[in-house]
Amino acid sequence: PSVKKATQKFTLDDYFTWPAEERWEIIDGVAYNMTPAPSVKHQIVAGNSFSQLKQKLANKTCKPFIAPVDVILSEYDIVQPDVIVVCDTNKITESNIKGAPDLVVEILSPATALKDLREKKNLYEKSGVKEYIVIDPLEEYVERFWLGGDGIYNRGEVFGPQDALQLKSLEG
Repeated sequence: PSVKKATQKFTLDDYFTWPAEERWEIIDGVAYNMTPAPSVKHQIVAGNSFSQLKQKLANKTCKPFIAPVDVILSEYDIVQPDVIVVCDTNKITESNIKGAPDLVVEILSPATALKDLREKKNLYEKSGVKEYIVIDPLEEYVERFWLGGDGIYNRGEVFGPQDALQLKSLEG
């Protein structure tokens, strides 16, 4: 993904001046272009993940969302995760999500894998996202990071195609 260069950090105000037809994320003030569109396999995995969460959360307070939806974590951090779940409805506004979702799902692609596993993982951890799920559709595995009591993600748990994945952030 291409990166916008700036002498200072990009902010939420900058983000809202950019053309709506372009998809960008800002992580720690650095802007990342999200084009081209994800692959068909990526979209199938995202759609299936969203559908399963929607079914699981029917008649519950927690709400699932699928990209593109802006998630504003700070003035310098605006992202569009593939799938999220928000349980605090006060975070849901007419146009975006303000604050950390309870669950974030990112589907890896060769172009975004490094950013998803490094910058975004660190951002979600420091922002208080309880559970971060990374799906690799090419290697066919899922990795789950769970926020511990110390505010640090545990070492990732890896699940294969036949493994059942219980979502800790949505239990109870």
